[in-house]
Amino acid sequence: MSSNVLRSIQTLFGFHVNQRRFYTFMASNKLPWNKLWLTLWSMIPEPLTDGRLLIALDDFINAKTGKKIFGCATIFDHAAKTNQSKYPWAQNVVLAGVLKLVKGRWACLPLAFRFYLPQKAIKAQSENMKVPGKEPLFQTKLEQAVDILSQVSHHFAGAAITVVCDSWFGNDGLFTPLRKHLGDSVQLLSRLRS
Repeated sequence: MSSNVLRSIQTLFGFHVNQRRFYTFMASNKLPWNKLWLTLWSMIPEPLTDGRLLIALDDFINAKTGKKIFGCATIFDHAAKTNQSKYPWAQNVVLAGVLKLVKGRWACLPLAFRFYLPQKAIKAQSENMKVPGKEPLFQTKLEQAVDILSQVSHHFAGAAITVVCDSWFGNDGLFTPLRKHLGDSVQLLSRLRS
């Protein structure tokens, strides 16, 4: 996402921004993302598809090498190839994005994200889990997903929501809390686990 923002700034506004400074700025844990997201969501011209808000929900890991990078921990990578570490030093991110048909192809526009901070790293009071002035709070990925989707739902009030996710998120651990917070207007589309 950051590289697209950098290209947009350079192309649309004609600003030349030093790449290293830009990425350092974007990686700051002090940015007020919640306020920025609300502003960006208001700028989406037609967020609904056939009267529904289609939201993709997934998590991903972002491998890093620096030991002081916020949110990094040793995380199991279930999709690691044979020549990759199954436990890379990485950030684990929960992401929700709106799905839209753009020029005949489906695209996902990121709406919000949360860094998943492992409970053992928070309990160990790891320095890279801390945001200055805030106490790190443990939330499961499912709780983070419910928070993100509730925030999106309140912003797009009145819109029915369909959440598209993989089988890890597509279970009662997500569905029941979503229905509790958002009511019958939310649907979940996922591959079922056996």
